[in-house]
Amino acid sequence: MRFGVFVLAGRFPGQDDGEALARSLDVVERAEAAGFDDAWIAEHHFMSYGVCPSAVTFAAHALGRTRRITVGTAVSVLSSAHPVALAEQAAMLDRVSGGRFRLGVGRGGPWVDLEVFGTGPDRYERGFAEGLDLLVQALSSAAVGAAGEFFAFREVPVVPRPVSLPPVTVACTSRETVELAAARGLPMLLGMHIGDEEKAAMVAHYGKAAAASGQDPSAPHVSAVLAQVGDSRAAAEAELRASMPGWLREGLAGYVPVDGRPYRPRDAVEYTDLLCRLHPVGGPRACADRLAAAAERTGIAHTILFVEGAGARERVLANVTRLGAEVLPLLR
Repeated sequence: MRFGVFVLAGRFPGQDDGEALARSLDVVERAEAAGFDDAWIAEHHFMSYGVCPSAVTFAAHALGRTRRITVGTAVSVLSSAHPVALAEQAAMLDRVSGGRFRLGVGRGGPWVDLEVFGTGPDRYERGFAEGLDLLVQALSSAAVGAAGEFFAFREVPVVPRPVSLPPVTVACTSRETVELAAARGLPMLLGMHIGDEEKAAMVAHYGKAAAASGQDPSAPHVSAVLAQVGDSRAAAEAELRASMPGWLREGLAGYVPVDGRPYRPRDAVEYTDLLCRLHPVGGPRACADRLAAAAERTGIAHTILFVEGAGARERVLANVTRLGAEVLPLLR
Protein backbone atom coordinates (compact mmCIF):
# COMPACT_ATOMS: atom_id res chain seq x y z
CA MET A 1 0.00 0.00 0.00
CA ARG A 2 1.03 3.58 -0.67
CA PHE A 3 0.08 6.61 1.44
CA GLY A 4 0.35 10.31 0.78
CA VAL A 5 -1.05 13.57 2.10
CA PHE A 6 -3.65 15.62 0.25
CA VAL A 7 -3.08 19.35 0.67
CA LEU A 8 -5.91 21.81 0.07
CA ALA A 9 -4.33 24.98 1.50
CA GLY A 10 -7.68 26.03 2.92
CA ARG A 11 -7.93 29.39 4.66
CA PHE A 12 -9.63 28.68 7.97
CA PRO A 13 -11.40 31.43 9.95
CA GLY A 14 -8.91 33.82 11.53
CA GLN A 15 -6.12 32.95 9.09
CA ASP A 16 -4.77 34.86 6.13
CA ASP A 17 -3.63 33.48 2.79
CA GLY A 18 0.03 33.44 3.81
CA GLU A 19 -0.70 31.35 6.89
CA ALA A 20 -2.68 28.84 4.86
CA LEU A 21 0.06 28.45 2.26
CA ALA A 22 2.86 28.28 4.84
CA ARG A 23 0.97 25.62 6.82
CA SER A 24 0.44 23.54 3.71
CA LEU A 25 4.11 23.71 2.72
CA ASP A 26 5.01 22.68 6.27
CA VAL A 27 2.62 19.72 5.89
CA VAL A 28 4.62 18.46 2.91
CA GLU A 29 7.90 18.70 4.82
CA ARG A 30 6.41 17.03 7.89
CA ALA A 31 4.88 14.29 5.72
CA GLU A 32 8.31 13.49 4.30
CA ALA A 33 9.78 13.29 7.82
CA ALA A 34 6.82 11.16 9.00
CA GLY A 35 7.37 8.54 6.31
CA PHE A 36 4.61 9.31 3.81
CA ASP A 37 5.24 8.36 0.19
CA ASP A 38 3.89 11.45 -1.53
CA ALA A 39 2.06 14.77 -1.25
CA TRP A 40 -0.65 15.96 -3.64
CA ILE A 41 -1.63 19.61 -4.00
CA ALA A 42 -5.08 20.94 -4.91
CA GLU A 43 -5.75 23.95 -7.13
CA HIS A 44 -8.60 26.43 -6.77
CA HIS A 45 -9.27 29.92 -8.07
CA PHE A 46 -10.78 32.94 -6.34
CA MET A 47 -11.92 31.20 -3.13
CA SER A 48 -10.83 30.53 0.43
CA TYR A 49 -11.66 26.81 0.17
CA GLY A 50 -8.14 26.51 -1.25
CA VAL A 51 -5.83 29.48 -1.73
CA CYS A 52 -3.40 27.71 -4.09
CA PRO A 53 -4.24 28.89 -7.65
CA SER A 54 -1.37 26.97 -9.26
CA ALA A 55 -0.74 23.43 -8.07
CA VAL A 56 2.30 23.18 -10.36
CA THR A 57 3.90 26.28 -8.80
CA PHE A 58 3.23 24.97 -5.29
CA ALA A 59 4.62 21.58 -6.25
CA ALA A 60 7.79 23.16 -7.61
CA HIS A 61 8.42 24.95 -4.33
CA ALA A 62 7.58 21.84 -2.30
CA LEU A 63 9.98 19.75 -4.38
CA GLY A 64 12.72 22.26 -3.59
CA ARG A 65 12.04 21.94 0.14
CA THR A 66 12.12 18.12 0.16
CA ARG A 67 14.51 15.38 -0.89
CA ARG A 68 12.65 12.04 -0.96
CA ILE A 69 8.91 12.49 -1.15
CA THR A 70 7.04 12.51 -4.46
CA VAL A 71 4.91 15.60 -5.10
CA GLY A 72 1.87 15.70 -7.37
CA THR A 73 -1.02 17.92 -8.39
CA ALA A 74 -4.53 16.92 -7.30
CA VAL A 75 -5.40 18.48 -9.54
CA SER A 76 -4.32 20.98 -12.13
CA VAL A 77 -7.52 22.31 -13.74
CA LEU A 78 -7.20 21.44 -17.41
CA SER A 79 -10.28 23.34 -18.56
CA SER A 80 -8.69 26.69 -17.74
CA ALA A 81 -5.11 25.90 -18.83
CA HIS A 82 -3.37 25.21 -22.11
CA PRO A 83 -2.48 21.50 -22.13
CA VAL A 84 0.88 21.97 -23.87
CA ALA A 85 1.93 24.70 -21.44
CA LEU A 86 0.99 22.39 -18.56
CA ALA A 87 2.91 19.52 -20.17
CA GLU A 88 6.01 21.74 -20.49
CA GLN A 89 5.86 22.59 -16.79
CA ALA A 90 5.34 18.95 -15.82
CA ALA A 91 8.26 17.82 -17.98
CA MET A 92 10.53 20.45 -16.46
CA LEU A 93 9.58 19.45 -12.91
CA ASP A 94 10.19 15.81 -13.82
CA ARG A 95 13.69 16.75 -14.96
CA VAL A 96 14.74 19.04 -12.12
CA SER A 97 13.27 16.83 -9.36
CA GLY A 98 14.87 13.60 -10.50
CA GLY A 99 11.49 12.03 -11.28
CA ARG A 100 9.67 13.04 -8.07
CA PHE A 101 6.81 14.90 -9.76
CA ARG A 102 3.38 13.47 -10.63
CA LEU A 103 0.69 15.21 -12.66
CA GLY A 104 -2.98 14.95 -11.86
CA VAL A 105 -5.55 16.83 -13.92
CA GLY A 106 -9.27 17.42 -13.74
CA ARG A 107 -12.11 18.89 -15.72
CA GLY A 108 -12.86 21.43 -12.99
CA GLY A 109 -16.34 22.91 -12.88
CA PRO A 110 -18.56 25.48 -14.56
CA TRP A 111 -16.98 28.24 -12.51
CA VAL A 112 -16.01 31.83 -13.17
CA ASP A 113 -12.34 30.98 -13.83
CA LEU A 114 -13.45 29.83 -17.29
CA GLU A 115 -14.48 33.42 -17.95
CA VAL A 116 -11.48 35.04 -16.29
CA PHE A 117 -8.93 32.94 -18.16
CA GLY A 118 -10.82 33.12 -21.43
CA THR A 119 -11.26 29.40 -22.06
CA GLY A 120 -15.05 29.53 -21.78
CA PRO A 121 -17.72 26.98 -20.83
CA ASP A 122 -17.23 24.99 -24.05
CA ARG A 123 -13.75 23.91 -22.97
CA TYR A 124 -15.25 22.58 -19.75
CA GLU A 125 -18.29 20.93 -21.29
CA ARG A 126 -16.91 19.58 -24.58
CA GLY A 127 -13.17 20.15 -24.75
CA PHE A 128 -11.78 18.10 -21.88
CA ALA A 129 -11.03 14.98 -23.94
CA GLU A 130 -9.26 16.98 -26.65
CA GLY A 131 -7.17 18.82 -24.06
CA LEU A 132 -6.31 15.59 -22.25
CA ASP A 133 -5.19 13.90 -25.46
CA LEU A 134 -3.02 16.87 -26.34
CA LEU A 135 -1.48 16.87 -22.86
CA VAL A 136 -0.63 13.15 -23.09
CA GLN A 137 0.77 13.62 -26.59
CA ALA A 138 3.03 16.43 -25.40
CA LEU A 139 4.30 14.28 -22.51
CA SER A 140 4.92 11.16 -24.58
CA SER A 141 6.18 12.45 -27.95
CA ALA A 142 9.18 14.31 -29.28
CA ALA A 143 6.89 16.82 -31.01
CA VAL A 144 3.30 18.01 -30.68
CA GLY A 145 0.82 19.65 -33.05
CA ALA A 146 -2.93 20.05 -33.19
CA ALA A 147 -5.76 20.47 -35.69
CA GLY A 148 -8.82 20.08 -33.48
CA GLU A 149 -11.88 22.07 -32.49
CA PHE A 150 -10.28 23.74 -29.49
CA PHE A 151 -6.57 23.61 -30.36
CA ALA A 152 -4.89 24.17 -33.71
CA PHE A 153 -1.19 24.93 -34.18
CA ARG A 154 1.83 23.83 -36.17
CA GLU A 155 3.98 20.99 -34.89
CA VAL A 156 6.64 22.05 -32.39
CA PRO A 157 9.33 20.09 -30.53
CA VAL A 158 8.69 19.19 -26.90
CA VAL A 159 11.44 20.80 -24.81
CA PRO A 160 12.39 19.56 -22.30
CA ARG A 161 11.37 15.93 -22.78
CA PRO A 162 10.28 14.20 -19.58
CA VAL A 163 12.29 11.18 -18.50
CA SER A 164 10.23 9.33 -15.93
CA LEU A 165 6.77 10.90 -15.90
CA PRO A 166 4.14 8.14 -15.44
CA PRO A 167 0.61 8.24 -16.90
CA VAL A 168 -1.40 11.32 -16.03
CA THR A 169 -3.92 10.77 -13.21
CA VAL A 170 -7.44 12.00 -13.96
CA ALA A 171 -9.89 13.24 -11.31
CA CYS A 172 -13.19 11.45 -11.94
CA THR A 173 -16.59 12.45 -10.55
CA SER A 174 -18.84 11.11 -13.32
CA ARG A 175 -19.22 7.94 -15.40
CA GLU A 176 -18.38 9.99 -18.49
CA THR A 177 -14.98 10.98 -17.13
CA VAL A 178 -14.37 7.45 -15.83
CA GLU A 179 -14.93 6.13 -19.36
CA LEU A 180 -12.72 8.84 -20.84
CA ALA A 181 -9.84 7.94 -18.50
CA ALA A 182 -10.36 4.21 -19.01
CA ALA A 183 -10.28 4.47 -22.80
CA ARG A 184 -6.83 6.06 -22.49
CA GLY A 185 -5.51 3.76 -19.78
CA LEU A 186 -5.09 6.64 -17.33
CA PRO A 187 -5.60 6.02 -13.60
CA MET A 188 -8.34 7.79 -11.66
CA LEU A 189 -8.21 10.10 -8.65
CA LEU A 190 -11.38 9.67 -6.59
CA GLY A 191 -12.34 12.38 -4.12
CA MET A 192 -13.13 12.35 -0.42
CA HIS A 193 -16.75 13.46 -0.99
CA ILE A 194 -17.76 9.84 -1.70
CA GLY A 195 -17.36 6.65 0.28
CA ASP A 196 -16.07 3.15 -0.37
CA GLU A 197 -19.20 1.81 -2.08
CA GLU A 198 -19.24 4.55 -4.71
CA LYS A 199 -15.50 4.31 -5.25
CA ALA A 200 -15.72 0.54 -5.70
CA ALA A 201 -18.48 1.04 -8.28
CA MET A 202 -16.35 3.55 -10.18
CA VAL A 203 -13.36 1.19 -10.14
CA ALA A 204 -15.56 -1.63 -11.48
CA HIS A 205 -16.96 0.61 -14.20
CA TYR A 206 -13.44 1.70 -15.11
CA GLY A 207 -12.36 -1.92 -15.44
CA LYS A 208 -15.18 -2.76 -17.84
CA ALA A 209 -14.63 0.39 -19.92
CA ALA A 210 -10.87 -0.15 -20.05
CA ALA A 211 -11.22 -3.77 -21.16
CA ALA A 212 -13.70 -2.73 -23.86
CA SER A 213 -11.13 -0.22 -25.15
CA GLY A 214 -8.24 -2.69 -25.11
CA GLN A 215 -6.64 -1.11 -22.05
CA ASP A 216 -5.42 -2.73 -18.84
CA PRO A 217 -8.47 -2.81 -16.52
CA SER A 218 -6.25 -2.62 -13.43
CA ALA A 219 -4.74 0.84 -13.07
CA PRO A 220 -2.97 2.47 -10.08
CA HIS A 221 -5.92 4.58 -8.96
CA VAL A 222 -5.67 7.08 -6.10
CA SER A 223 -8.28 7.60 -3.36
CA ALA A 224 -8.52 10.79 -1.29
CA VAL A 225 -9.87 10.58 2.28
CA LEU A 226 -10.11 12.74 5.37
CA ALA A 227 -7.86 11.51 8.19
CA GLN A 228 -7.71 12.74 11.77
CA VAL A 229 -6.06 10.74 14.54
CA GLY A 230 -6.81 11.37 18.20
CA ASP A 231 -6.81 9.63 21.55
CA SER A 232 -10.39 8.57 20.82
CA ARG A 233 -12.96 8.91 18.07
CA ALA A 234 -14.84 11.50 20.10
CA ALA A 235 -11.71 13.61 20.54
CA ALA A 236 -10.78 13.44 16.86
CA GLU A 237 -14.31 14.30 15.73
CA ALA A 238 -14.54 17.19 18.20
CA GLU A 239 -11.38 18.71 16.79
CA LEU A 240 -12.71 18.55 13.26
CA ARG A 241 -16.19 19.82 14.17
CA ALA A 242 -14.61 22.82 15.91
CA SER A 243 -12.71 23.92 12.80
CA MET A 244 -14.06 22.52 9.55
CA PRO A 245 -17.58 24.01 9.34
CA GLY A 246 -16.30 27.59 9.41
CA TRP A 247 -13.79 26.87 6.66
CA LEU A 248 -16.29 24.93 4.55
CA ARG A 249 -19.06 27.52 4.94
CA GLU A 250 -16.97 30.37 3.61
CA GLY A 251 -14.95 28.26 1.19
CA LEU A 252 -17.74 26.43 -0.60
CA ALA A 253 -19.64 29.70 -1.02
CA GLY A 254 -16.73 30.85 -3.19
CA TYR A 255 -17.81 28.71 -6.14
CA VAL A 256 -19.36 31.16 -8.63
CA PRO A 257 -20.98 29.66 -11.77
CA VAL A 258 -19.78 31.19 -15.03
CA ASP A 259 -23.22 31.21 -16.65
CA GLY A 260 -25.60 32.07 -13.84
CA ARG A 261 -26.80 28.49 -13.29
CA PRO A 262 -28.14 27.87 -9.77
CA TYR A 263 -25.59 26.78 -7.20
CA ARG A 264 -26.32 25.90 -3.57
CA PRO A 265 -23.29 25.09 -1.41
CA ARG A 266 -23.39 22.03 0.83
CA ASP A 267 -24.41 22.61 4.41
CA ALA A 268 -21.05 22.94 6.19
CA VAL A 269 -22.02 21.11 9.39
CA GLU A 270 -23.72 18.25 7.54
CA TYR A 271 -20.75 17.89 5.20
CA THR A 272 -18.33 17.78 8.14
CA ASP A 273 -20.45 15.06 9.77
CA LEU A 274 -20.54 13.10 6.49
CA LEU A 275 -16.77 13.21 6.08
CA CYS A 276 -16.28 12.09 9.67
CA ARG A 277 -18.55 9.10 9.05
CA LEU A 278 -16.94 8.12 5.74
CA HIS A 279 -13.28 8.30 6.63
CA PRO A 280 -10.57 7.35 9.17
CA VAL A 281 -11.27 9.57 12.17
CA GLY A 282 -10.43 8.26 15.64
CA GLY A 283 -7.70 6.42 17.50
CA PRO A 284 -4.62 5.03 15.71
CA ARG A 285 -5.85 1.45 15.46
CA ALA A 286 -9.31 2.53 14.31
CA CYS A 287 -7.78 4.76 11.62
CA ALA A 288 -5.51 1.95 10.43
CA ASP A 289 -8.39 -0.54 10.32
CA ARG A 290 -10.55 1.93 8.42
CA LEU A 291 -7.81 2.56 5.82
CA ALA A 292 -7.19 -1.17 5.39
CA ALA A 293 -10.90 -1.87 5.01
CA ALA A 294 -11.25 0.90 2.41
CA ALA A 295 -8.41 -0.52 0.35
CA GLU A 296 -10.01 -3.96 0.48
CA ARG A 297 -13.47 -2.69 -0.49
CA THR A 298 -12.38 -0.38 -3.28
CA GLY A 299 -9.36 -2.23 -4.63
CA ILE A 300 -7.36 1.01 -4.46
CA ALA A 301 -3.94 0.59 -2.87
CA HIS A 302 -2.86 4.25 -3.03
CA THR A 303 -4.55 6.56 -0.51
CA ILE A 304 -3.91 10.26 0.04
CA LEU A 305 -5.00 11.72 3.37
CA PHE A 306 -6.47 15.19 3.86
CA VAL A 307 -4.74 16.07 7.11
CA GLU A 308 -5.52 19.81 7.48
CA GLY A 309 -8.99 19.49 8.99
CA ALA A 310 -7.93 20.89 12.39
CA GLY A 311 -6.99 24.17 10.71
CA ALA A 312 -4.32 25.54 13.04
CA ARG A 313 -0.73 24.85 11.98
CA GLU A 314 0.46 23.09 15.14
CA ARG A 315 -2.61 20.84 15.36
CA VAL A 316 -2.34 19.95 11.68
CA LEU A 317 1.36 19.10 11.92
CA ALA A 318 0.71 17.04 15.07
CA ASN A 319 -1.89 15.08 13.10
CA VAL A 320 0.62 14.36 10.32
CA THR A 321 3.21 13.23 12.85
CA ARG A 322 0.81 10.92 14.68
CA LEU A 323 -0.50 9.43 11.44
CA GLY A 324 3.07 8.68 10.37
CA ALA A 325 4.22 7.35 13.72
CA GLU A 326 1.11 5.53 14.99
CA VAL A 327 -1.06 4.64 11.99
CA LEU A 328 1.12 3.95 8.97
CA PRO A 329 3.31 1.35 10.78
CA LEU A 330 0.15 -0.70 11.43
CA LEU A 331 -0.47 -0.89 7.68
CA ARG A 332 3.01 -1.74 6.39
